[in-house]
Amino acid sequence: MSETASTARAPVALLPSLVPLLHEWLPRRRWFAGKGRPVTGFALVSATELLPVDTAGPGLLHLLVRVQQPGLATSGAAPGDCYQLLLGVRETLPPQLAPALIGHVAEGPLAGRAVYEALMDPRLASLILERLRTPGPIGPLQFHRTVSIPDGLAPRVLDAEQSNSSLVYGDAYILKIFRRIHSGANPDLELPLALSRAGCARVPAPVAWYESGAGRPDGATLGVLQPYLRGSQDGWQLALDALAAGRDFTKEAHALGRATAEVHTALAAALPTVTLARAQAQNVAVAMSRRLDAATQAVPALMPYVPGLRAAFEAVAELAEDGGTWRAQRIHGDLHLGQTLRTPGGDWAVIDFEGEPTKPLTERRRPQPPVRDVAGILRSFDYAAHSHRPWNADWAERCRDAYCSGYAEASGHDPRAERALLRAYETDKAVYEVVYEARHRPDWLPVPMAAIRRLAAQPSPDPLT
Repeated sequence: MSETASTARAPVALLPSLVPLLHEWLPRRRWFAGKGRPVTGFALVSATELLPVDTAGPGLLHLLVRVQQPGLATSGAAPGDCYQLLLGVRETLPPQLAPALIGHVAEGPLAGRAVYEALMDPRLASLILERLRTPGPIGPLQFHRTVSIPDGLAPRVLDAEQSNSSLVYGDAYILKIFRRIHSGANPDLELPLALSRAGCARVPAPVAWYESGAGRPDGATLGVLQPYLRGSQDGWQLALDALAAGRDFTKEAHALGRATAEVHTALAAALPTVTLARAQAQNVAVAMSRRLDAATQAVPALMPYVPGLRAAFEAVAELAEDGGTWRAQRIHGDLHLGQTLRTPGGDWAVIDFEGEPTKPLTERRRPQPPVRDVAGILRSFDYAAHSHRPWNADWAERCRDAYCSGYAEASGHDPRAERALLRAYETDKAVYEVVYEARHRPDWLPVPMAAIRRLAAQPSPDPLT
């Protein structure tokens, strides 16, 4: 994204006046990706007054700020990660907004004002929806909508997300606000739009969105408004509830397999597909092996299992060498039970198409074999079974089989037929999980390590035996 600014306040003086506050506040946000590294500087990408800050009432500032940290650089010319900030500005902060306070500005154009997290202010959160209701440009920002949106919907903040922020309006819509901004179309807008146009009802269709730099190569998606599936339950919690009650979950797993297949089929029809021939398939295998090497350095407990794990990746490379090919298309990219919802009517919906937020946007938008998504759900069933005491391995196996059977019925292709590729993707996912748990949730490390032992010991490329 180009380094430009647009605001009624002096943009040159604005950011320096906020830097002392951002230095303290930003690294503590759950969605800040640069934890553990010092912040060495900030650069203003853009600043827009969505509501003037020089009036008696609250003002609303929209900022795109690039954060500079040692050893952190983007693929573009400007170093550092870019973040979207929505800041409220008031002369005096009312008591009910005290938890939202970022700090008081000491100098510059906002001197003496209180600056706070705008999403926690119902008045400012309502203004964001109003901007989406009336599409058009505001400075470098562009607002779009596909349908009429009612006004007067009360906002509330969801606190469950890690890498983004979400507002629910009147239990009718949910606005996901992307915090870490990448140039290009975000898959969480791009794919649901494509699925909506293809007539796929498994994914809530975007009704509005906003972006920066519309029409430019460095433009970026900033937020997406979709219907809020009120009364729905996420698949992860449903699976845990079934385990706790000793209930079978195969019917639900079978239906989820069908839903996943329907989404994949619609994506393949709506967007280009490619064939992974020898070179591309071998590159996939090589990348998996490299991730295994890096993971082993980070978590030495993987060391005894490396030969068996690497065999899963080598099997893919050998099949490619012998002329094997695989179809690749746009997929979800980070599919697990927590990315699925069971509606009150009993249907499954798939949400959160952003992909893995830690990966570059170009990688997340790359066509990949659909079995990667299948492997993500298979691992999720395994996680659910291990979270129950005692561990219910048979429950997981039944769910995995039912899910694959449902997928096969809806798509005409059984993912278990691609045994080598499915095993490789499940192994790659388990390796990733080991590193994640070792760093963030050591108590959970036994869950992926159990999968590591199982996958490393398999004599054949079938992850379901």
